[in-house]
Amino acid sequence: MSKSFLILAAAYLLGSIPFGYLLVLTFRGEDVRRTGSGNIGATNVSRKSPTLGVLTLILDAAKGFLAVELAAYFGRATADPRLLAAAALLAITGHMFPVWLRFRGGKGVATALGALLRFVPLAVGVAVIIFVVVVLISRRISVGSIVTAAFFPATVWTLKLSRDPAVLALIGVASLLIIARHYKNILRLMSGEEPRFSLRRK
Repeated sequence: MSKSFLILAAAYLLGSIPFGYLLVLTFRGEDVRRTGSGNIGATNVSRKSPTLGVLTLILDAAKGFLAVELAAYFGRATADPRLLAAAALLAITGHMFPVWLRFRGGKGVATALGALLRFVPLAVGVAVIIFVVVVLISRRISVGSIVTAAFFPATVWTLKLSRDPAVLALIGVASLLIIARHYKNILRLMSGEEPRFSLRRK
């Protein structure tokens, strides 16, 4: 079994830790998947508790960062940007399809934030600006996430952080997965039914 395979398997397993689900279950005794959007990510968790929502965001981002950090550390003898990009993708995929929750996970935005922050931090800085601007204009987290994901591969290319087709393809797949996981939001946006995000408890 190759070292690269083990690194990528570890990246997936790290990404698949369902922090949002665990936090709500532990502190509120509830299954977050049964409320709101049914998602285990920070946005839906914050509808239960803003504090737990922030903590979910931090932990989901941290597991993505750690997955790429471990790939860089353990694969340092042979590591190249393709391995790091693959580790980022596997961590994001793990969050979306966690083995622990029968492959029903979140949308991967926070995990992508952490993983790509370790891999291409400058591009993430630009992406955060895009996200904030879009959210302020649209007042919808989903729109910010979709637009930011759509532009991210182009951001990496424009900033000349990578021109490797394989790296850009892996980042592109991650972006497409994030957009695809927002399909319900897209349908609601098209019908004018997508709610605006609020930190207020309901």
